[in-house]
Order: sequence, then structure tokens, then C-alpha cells
Amino acid sequence: MIQSALMPDSSGCGIVLFGDAGVGKTTLARLVTKSLPDRVQWIAATESARSIPLGVFAHLVGSATARDMMAFLAAARQTILSEEHSIIGVDDAHLLDQLSATLLHQLALDGSVRIVATIRDGEPVPDAITSLWKDGYLQRLHLKPFTKAQCSRLIEQALGGRVEGLSADLIWEASGGNAMFVRHLVEGAIEAGTLRQVRGVWQLRGRASVTSELASLLDVRVEQLPPDILHALHLLTFGEPLELDAFTALAGADAVEQAEVRGLVRITEEGDRLDVQFTHPLFGEVIRRRLGVAAARRVRGELVRTLRDRPVANPGQRIRLAELTLDSDEPPSPDLLVAAARDAIALGNITLGERLARAAVTRGGGFPASELLARALLWKGEAAESDQILTAFDPEQLNELQLTLWGAARIANLQWSMGDADTADQVLTLLRSRVNHPSLTLFLDGLCAASLAFKNQLPDAIRLSRRVLDEPTAPASAVEWAIIGGALALAQAGELAEVAAVAQRGLTVEEKVDGLLRYLSAFGEIRALVLAGDFDAAERRSGDILRISSPGQYLAWGMANVLAGTVQVARGRFGHALAPMEQTVAALTSESAATWSFPARLLLAQCYCVLGRVDPARRIVAELRTRLGRHVAVFEPQLRLTEGWLAAAEGTVSLAVEKALDAARLAADSGQHGFEMSARHDAVRFGDRDHIPRLVELTATVGGALADAYRTHAAALVEGDADAVREAAELFERLGALLSAADAYADASALYRAGDNKRRAVDAAAQADRLAGACGGIRTPALKIAANPLPISAREREIAELIAAGASNKQIAERLVLSVRTVEGHIYRACAKLGVGDREALGYSATRG
Repeated sequence: MIQSALMPDSSGCGIVLFGDAGVGKTTLARLVTKSLPDRVQWIAATESARSIPLGVFAHLVGSATARDMMAFLAAARQTILSEEHSIIGVDDAHLLDQLSATLLHQLALDGSVRIVATIRDGEPVPDAITSLWKDGYLQRLHLKPFTKAQCSRLIEQALGGRVEGLSADLIWEASGGNAMFVRHLVEGAIEAGTLRQVRGVWQLRGRASVTSELASLLDVRVEQLPPDILHALHLLTFGEPLELDAFTALAGADAVEQAEVRGLVRITEEGDRLDVQFTHPLFGEVIRRRLGVAAARRVRGELVRTLRDRPVANPGQRIRLAELTLDSDEPPSPDLLVAAARDAIALGNITLGERLARAAVTRGGGFPASELLARALLWKGEAAESDQILTAFDPEQLNELQLTLWGAARIANLQWSMGDADTADQVLTLLRSRVNHPSLTLFLDGLCAASLAFKNQLPDAIRLSRRVLDEPTAPASAVEWAIIGGALALAQAGELAEVAAVAQRGLTVEEKVDGLLRYLSAFGEIRALVLAGDFDAAERRSGDILRISSPGQYLAWGMANVLAGTVQVARGRFGHALAPMEQTVAALTSESAATWSFPARLLLAQCYCVLGRVDPARRIVAELRTRLGRHVAVFEPQLRLTEGWLAAAEGTVSLAVEKALDAARLAADSGQHGFEMSARHDAVRFGDRDHIPRLVELTATVGGALADAYRTHAAALVEGDADAVREAAELFERLGALLSAADAYADASALYRAGDNKRRAVDAAAQADRLAGACGGIRTPALKIAANPLPISAREREIAELIAAGASNKQIAERLVLSVRTVEGHIYRACAKLGVGDREALGYSATRG
């Protein structure tokens, strides 16, 4: 099965082997791959390398790109493909760090290589790896322990002679049929002299070798090791993998050679160097458990004293050295801890960055360590502690650079985490008054651009962003903040072509700034791609960001989901978006995520409204209204439009039109012409025909495939051309804007029916219903009409739907701002048209479709 999965003509791209530790996954996989004609590159994930992004592939990447996650991935992928590794073997894939898992996922998706991987049962597995077999890219094979008969045959084959039945039973019971347990039990018993051959029959005599637990099984073997070999294994357990030369210098050549001969360690070639690893990670686990705290600190200290004198080739090595130092008997250098914390934050490992920065603070790292700790806490969503750390410093005692870093962290924390834009403005005013260095001034311009964009001051945000981006010597951090503000402001303004140029500039600085800033810089880019109708590109971009989400980082995970949800909602895939957005909102309920939770709630509210889930939609729209403030003012038009969708879901279509037009006017006032276009098109979908000229004008200004489809749809509605409206529906569907396509098909159906073309009306309605189902069962005013056409006016239908929802005539009058007598007149005329006798029958008629 393994061999078949790795053949070029296989339908998938490989296989993953599951099983308990030691059942023979790696042995079986390596035996099979040795028989294949193609070259196989084996890598082994380890617990100690798990904290280092792209740790198992680090040897494939040059140090110049080692701090940038995306460049890291690209370089590793290019190296793998250029060396023509047609098969990649991954031992213990559950221990892969997130970036390594992402790289493997990308290689599988584009069919670059075939993969054989092993995963231990019961261990958490990176999502990028899990999706490979869930989506059918990798076959799945579950290895079970040996039966008693199989175990006996294995022992006899290994020993080359008969085995006593009782002894075979004892070994099987002690091992549970686990292949590795059997192997090490037999080898340990031979070394201990408890398994010996008597008259041609192998017999086990002695309690020490019989145990059912892994630690005890391996302890039998460890206890027999000479002190020098045991010391070598102590060193390896905390530093695995270790470069052979460094390991030999520490442990001695003889000990290393004997450990290899005994099958305890293996030496692998990694690029231009040789690394030493345990033959199985369980050796390291057992040996680590045997060491007390003091002994473990001493062993780590030995490693530190050797490794710190060797050149640090990349951030990964610096991070490992800092971690070892922190838990050793060597006093950690605050400078090393600060540098490693900066590397960890840059690579997106915020948890480790916090630990290293906090250690640096307690060891006298001063302002640099505190600023890093505050940044790490900011990214973790622990806003209160972050602000507490920063406010402990007197800004009057800081130099210009320190003041800028201090202020930037405070502003980011105040505005985006705590939602306090007013205090953030005060800090920015302080910085403007005291910072004069040209590069730092540019940095403040970039930061201010981002702040202004979220506060909906788009022209000023765009102006400052352009000022920074037009300066070739602007520092990377200034450029990144300018991109965050500029891309969002330009996208909302409908300046889509410029957003693409801004995003391209961002690729030049990503490796020089905090890794998690890429979530923010991608926000405006994805909104622009969606507005342009380039949904495939938007989905690829959001997918890239989602795959590099750091484990345990709820804020980063939530922001990545907001990007993905933006694309899903724009495509109309509300059924797909609903559950992830519910989880995202739950993850971002903390007050430390004031800004990031707002777009998440907006997306969830849209899902509820379009899917007809009125009660939860009302609750979340009410929450949004209470959370609205200057820090998220850019989203106010979107909230107003969401209120329109809520009105539509409640059956008040005239109010939906009013809210959509109100959202459009609010957007126009602040220069959000891109969003104004979307809002006006929603108003058209709700039934507005009076403001179509402004929509057509905007489509010409904004441009893009989606704008063209909006224009085609609107113009066809004005002309009452059913065929042209259907063509617009087909255009929306080709783009992937499924909600717009469904509504356009519904509009075409109504026009066909008005023209007495029943066959085409039914066909268009069927297309609308098909797309409604594909979108998760969406319900919109146009779809309701297509599903249940009635010979009554729009106002009469609106009143009928409110009756069906249980509203009294007085409540209907209040909601529609009409007199009760006017409502009664509409009810009378509608009943007459439909031939029904009372308001209850009218309500039933409006909803029976």
C-alpha cells in the first residue's frame, strides 16, 4: 500500500502512517522507500526543534531570508524542488512546527513531491498536515501492534532460533505487541544477560526485562550503559539535533561512536553538515525523565558553553541557544535574550518571544526588553499588562528612538487592542512634538496613516501613506505601517490599482518587521481584491496568512479568520463562513481585541442576516452598535449596511433600502467610494431604482470586473431587459459572486414573469434557487419574490411578510412610518388581489413559497 501510494501514477501524493509510538511506522516506511528507484529525502521532527519556525527545513534556507516567514517558505520550497527530491519522508510529522507543516502542505497541494509521513496516535497534529489526508491528498494507513503469534515469529526471526513459548508470551504481554518495545526489550535483555540461549532455545529469565511501560522498558537498557555514553545521551536529549562536530567535542568521539553502534543515535546528512539524533524520540523522553532539575540545568549549561562559542548562522540557532541558556546553570546574557526574543516575534512565535523577553526584563534588559515584552503581550491580546509595562517608563527620560518605539507600542495597544483612540491620539501628539529625526518622523507618518485609516480619515491616511512610500530610504517599519493604513484606505476609496502597487512594496520589507503585522497589511489588500472581483487571488492571499497562524495565538488566528471570512462572505459562501466566524468571534470576545473583533462580528452578522437567522442577527448587530467608536469608524458604513440586511431579513424591505442608501451616503462623505458602490448595489438588490445613475457613475470610477457586473446588472434593470439581467447573473456567477448572481437570476425571473414568459421565469428562478442552496440556504428579498411570486405591490408584500412575522397593524405602521389607516388600506387591496379573506391568510400567502 505504501509503495503504491508513492508511485508516479498514484491518484494522490503519498501516504501517512498512524500508530502508537514504536509500532514500526518509521521502520516500515524506510524499508519501503529504500526499495524505490527515486531519491528520498528524510527529515525527522523533534520536540526540541518544534519552537523554531521551519526548524526541520532550516538547513535548506540561507540566513539572509531566515527571519521572514514567507521568504523562508519560498526558499525552502525552491531548494527542495531544485534538488529534485521527488519523495519526502517525514518522521514524527505531529512534531512539525507550523511553518514546516505549511511548507509540506504547499508541496502536496501543487503536486511537487510525493510524501510518506509518520504520526503518533493521540498527539495533536498541525492543521496543515491534518488537511492533507482529510482532503484526500494523502492515503491513511493505521498500523496496529503485533498479535501474540506475530510477536513470537518476529523474535525468532530476529534471534535466529526458537523461543520458549512462555518467554515469548511474557515479551508479548510486556510489550503489548509494540514492535519497538519488543525490539528494545529483547536487546536490553540480551545486554543484561536475562535473555540467553539454552540448548538451542532462547529463554527469558529475570524480572528487570519484563515491564509494560515504555519508560521501564528503555530504563533497562539505559541502566546498562557506560557513564560516557549515558552522558552523551543526556546532552543530546536537550539539544537534539546536534551538529556532529559539536556533539563530539562535548561528549567525546568514542562515546558518540558507541552510541551509534548500539543503535541509540543516528547521524544524518543535512546539507553541508552532519546532525546527530536519537533513533527514536522516545529515548530522549525517557532519559529526560531520569534527570532531576539540577542535573538538567547542569547538562544544558554544558551545551551552552559549547554552542555559544560557535558562530550563530541564523535566528533559529540563536533562539535555541537562548532557550538552553534560560534553563541552564549558566547566567543568561540579557543581550542574547533580547536578540532571540526579537527573532521569535519576527518569526511569529509570540509565546516564545514573550518568555524570552520576560526573562530579559527580569535580568536587567532595560527598555529594549520591556518594549519587546509589551509588543509580545500586545500580539497575544493581553492589552492591560502591555500598557502597564509601557506606562512604567517616563517618556521624558527616553531618547528619540526609545520614545518612538515606546509610543508606537502604546498607540497600537491603545487603538487596536483597547479601543481607546483618544488616548492613542494623545500619545501620537506627544511623539510629534519631540521626535525630529527624519527616519523616525517617517515612521510616525506610517503609524499615523494606519491609525487614520481605521478612524475613517481616508484622505489624510492616503496622503501620509504616499509620503512614506514615495521615500526610497524610509525604514522598513515605516513602510509596513504605511502599507497597513494606505492599503485599507485606498481599498475603501476604490483606488484598487494603487492597492496592488502598495501590496507589492510590502513584499520588500516583510522580513524586517514583526511577523504578525502581515495580517494587518493583508487586510486592505484582500478587501481591494474582493472589491475588484478577483476572488481567487483574495482566497489565495488569505489562505497564505491562515496557514502561518501561530498555534496558541488566538489573536493571530482570529485575524487570519477575518481575512478568510471576508473572502467567503464576498463570494456568497455564507454556509461555509458561518461556523468559522462564530468561532472567531468567540475567540475575540476579549476587550483586548476591540478592533479585531469588530470586522469579525460584522461578517458573522451578515451571515446570520442573509441566512435568515434573525434573532442572532439582531443580537450581534446590537453588540456592534455598542462597540462602535473612533477606533473602528472605518467600519460604520458597513455596520449601517448590515442593519439594512437585518431589516431585509425581518421583512422590512423599504427600511433595508433606506439603510443601504444611508450607508452609501455615509461612505461617500468620508471618501469610501469603493464601499459606496457596494452599498448602492445592495440597495438595488433590495429594490431601489432611483439611485442607479450614481451606482453606474461609481462603477466607472472604481473599475474592475465586479464593477462591470454591477453596471451591467443595474443598466439591465433600468431597461427592464430580462435577458440582459440574466446575462448579468451569469457574469456574477463566472466571477464567483454567488449572492449577486442568485439575486440577479431572481430579478430576471420577475422580469420574465412580468413579460408573460413563464418558461424562462421558471428556469431563472430555478437557477436562483440552485445558487441559494450553494450559498448555504440564503434568503434575500429578490429570492423570496422569485420563489413565491405574487400579483401585489412591493409595499403590499412587505406588509404581508410583517403580518406573517406576527406584527400587528400598529406595529407595522410604526416600523414603516405609516398611519394605521394606510396599512389597513394596503391590506385590503392585497387581499382583494390574492382573493383571500383576512390578514392571516394574506400573511400565509406571502410566506408559503
